Amino acid sequence: MTFPTIQTSRLTLRQLTTDDSSAIFALRSNPEVAAFQDRPLQQNLEESTAFITKINTGIACKTWIFWAITLQETSEFIGTACLWNFSEEQTRADLGYELLPRFQGAGYMREALLPVIDYGFTELQQIDGVTHKNNDRSTQLLKKLGFTLNPDFADGNEIIYTLKKRS
Repeated sequence: MTFPTIQTSRLTLRQLTTDDSSAIFALRSNPEVAAFQDRPLQQNLEESTAFITKINTGIACKTWIFWAITLQETSEFIGTACLWNFSEEQTRADLGYELLPRFQGAGYMREALLPVIDYGFTELQQIDGVTHKNNDRSTQLLKKLGFTLNPDFADGNEIIYTLKKRS
């Protein structure tokens, strides 16, 4: 399978490489990015390189699909997007995304996620966005993308927004 690189008007979504270790470290060691996530901050570049290896192994095994988001003009890394946690029957997945704080609020994530969702719906019937109940920016983004709150799910601080494939 060839990795699905995606181009938008301002962005390129591509596979991570070990050259992205510093950028992944900047993203995954940033307390502001991790504020609503239940994961430790990365401590060094070795952790970032190991993360990239893990991600690319998962892509090869079709466990998830994970994109680096870069600016088209400069190729600067600004964040990530992924589809992961696929259901056993491969009809549902979770949507994941992170953006460096200095790029937030400019519409980049919405621009990146629209084609990611389209890509997902070539196979999936449903995509879920799990977010922290206090992460207003994430909640607003999911709503702008057409996701609706799933009232059947409540797990502590997490809420789920769901988008179903239109037939």
